[in-house]
Order: sequence, then structure tokens, then C-alpha cells
Amino acid sequence: MRVLVWSGVFSLLALAIMSLPTQAQTYDPRYPVCMTVYDGPFGGEWIDCNYTSVPQCHASASGRAAMCGINPYFASAPEMPAPAHRRHRYAH
Repeated sequence: MRVLVWSGVFSLLALAIMSLPTQAQTYDPRYPVCMTVYDGPFGGEWIDCNYTSVPQCHASASGRAAMCGINPYFASAPEMPAPAHRRHRYAH
């Protein structure tokens, strides 16, 4: 009987944990610059990560209660390795 009670308790606990709200990722990893827009008198804000450069973001933020910053989750393109130095043999 105890096993049945404990299994019911754990099932309810698991169901409660799975029903908690989750938070979507705020930052879009495809763009290197994000703008945080402060909206309304009660301090609401939202983040827009659709900018390829800081000047582009500043132009969009101009005249608004907004600030631009570097996207901490930007997935930069992988760097290409430096070409290997090859020695050529010359036929004499």
C-alpha cells in the first residue's frame, strides 16, 4: 500500500513540475546585436535581436527609450584555419 501511495505522490509531483511555465529564449543567436526597449511607466521591457551592427541598432533606437548591446548568445561563424605553409621542391 505504501508503494502505491508513494508512486501517486511522485506522479503528482512530476505532473506539477511539468506544468510550470517555461521561458522561451530571449536572444536570437543569428544576430550579433540586440536592442532592449523600455516600454511604459511600469518598467516593461522587451529585447529585439535583429541587428547586424551596433550603428544599425543605434539608428533604430534613436528617439526611443532603448539601448543597444552585444548579443551574448550570438553563434558566430566558425573561423577558417590558417592555410598550411608548404615548401615546394624545385627540380634542378
